[in-house]
Amino acid sequence: MKMKKCLLIFLLIVTACNQPKQAIDLLVHNAKIYQVNRKFSTAEAMAISNGEILALGSFQDLTKKYIYKEKLDAENQTIFPGFIDAHGHLYNYGLQLQHVDLNNTQSFDELVTRIVDFQEKNQSDYIIGRGWDQNLWENQEFPVNDTLNQLFPDTPISLSRVDGHALLCNQAALDLAGIDISMNVKDGVLLEENGELTGIIIDGPMPLVFDTYPELSDEEAKKALLSAEKECLAYGLTCVADAGLPKRIIDLIDSLQTNEYMQLRMYAMISNTEANLEHYLNQPPIKKEKLVVKGVKVYADGALGSRGAALKSPYSDKVKHFGNMVINLDDFHALAERVSKTEFQMNTHAIGDSANAVVLKTYAKFLQNQSDRRWRVEHAQVMDADEFTFFSKNIIPSVQPTHAISDMHWAENRLGEERIQHAYAYKNLLDNAGILALGTDFPIEGIDPLMTFFTAIARQDENFYPAGGFQKQNAISREEALRGMTIWAAYANFQEDLIGSLEVGKKADFVILNQDLMQVPEEKILSTQVISTYIDGQKVN
Repeated sequence: MKMKKCLLIFLLIVTACNQPKQAIDLLVHNAKIYQVNRKFSTAEAMAISNGEILALGSFQDLTKKYIYKEKLDAENQTIFPGFIDAHGHLYNYGLQLQHVDLNNTQSFDELVTRIVDFQEKNQSDYIIGRGWDQNLWENQEFPVNDTLNQLFPDTPISLSRVDGHALLCNQAALDLAGIDISMNVKDGVLLEENGELTGIIIDGPMPLVFDTYPELSDEEAKKALLSAEKECLAYGLTCVADAGLPKRIIDLIDSLQTNEYMQLRMYAMISNTEANLEHYLNQPPIKKEKLVVKGVKVYADGALGSRGAALKSPYSDKVKHFGNMVINLDDFHALAERVSKTEFQMNTHAIGDSANAVVLKTYAKFLQNQSDRRWRVEHAQVMDADEFTFFSKNIIPSVQPTHAISDMHWAENRLGEERIQHAYAYKNLLDNAGILALGTDFPIEGIDPLMTFFTAIARQDENFYPAGGFQKQNAISREEALRGMTIWAAYANFQEDLIGSLEVGKKADFVILNQDLMQVPEEKILSTQVISTYIDGQKVN
């Protein structure tokens, strides 16, 4: 009997050794691969075929099972799932690359200089720019347009504030948009001094200006998308959730991906216009390999920096000013009810505590008998202490850690000592929701996901200010930050079965870095470099 048993084992070993190896496209080895699965496992090697992961493990084990067409020696570098930006503006970022860049201007004079330099080179019929922030200037009051009127009396100029919720327009742009001081403004503000408009427009009336912008051709729009995609891939991003797009641009993205001009995966939120709603909500969500269209992007209020965020009590630095909702409460309620009857997700921009309260209570009402809807609160920036409990895996906080660092210099002036304690409270949000989707809101912030990671855990800027971190009690761990920009972002996009972690059966989207984000000292995180980016097992950067 013993001899027979030994013979059987011998035959099984021989048979196993004679089994033909399976052919695969790519074997990645000599790496530390963070799978970002439930156990947060690591592996040394990864087998890939037809753009999907077949196996992970040791190089020795995988070479016993597979014969490969190509082998990638990672040279002992670190591999992570491809980074996902849960809230960005790819198309707008591409447009900004073609317009006047006003980011980090340190004074109004510098703003004017950049516009003059841009116009000398481009001779544009309509000057468009973005990125100014008066909070960075010595005089932190909103600028006025008199200098622009003198320099450019006949050329319209429209300059978006960094948050996208305020415009500085010269008189030519105001005239073209039909905006004058006699207008009855709802859901926004036209600033005036001495009975004249200053050129500052906040929220509500801004679309009147946007409607006068020169329409871009398909070729120009394509250039914007592809130039933005190139930047994303260079930073290790393999998927972006674009927070608000019209049908025309979604169709263009679909065409570019179908014809393999565009490799980046996209989760598209449709802009809240009747034309978009009528088209998309009357059919099932679009779910293709690289394009998902399932979200509706809504604006509840404006931004804190322009004092447009809707607060329950007045701004601490402006008497009797509460900010404003940019959507009528009845309209918001009706829209939530409409979306709740479809398969679409509702994704609402909410900054102030008043706006967040409206959004959360409305969500709770329409989702009380529905599960796995994953409606999102975009930014969830200022909260009342007792309203964090509304969050769950069905009402998801989608936040941008760099916002806290950009705003920390002046946010307490806006909110006061008490309210600031419940603002940018990412750890508190995570503890209540059990999930936290991370993004950047680019081009409002920079595009680099490593800055997202660093600011989430350190609560400091690139100069390591402030010492000890800004409200460090709301920092999250490295593992939580990584999950937030991979698997939790994928979950928020209904894509967790496809991307977000490196597991068998999922897409082989990954990024190779020259440092281990889980181990490198905090002060060295931002020196990390992207060596290469892969989508579907193919190198795209």
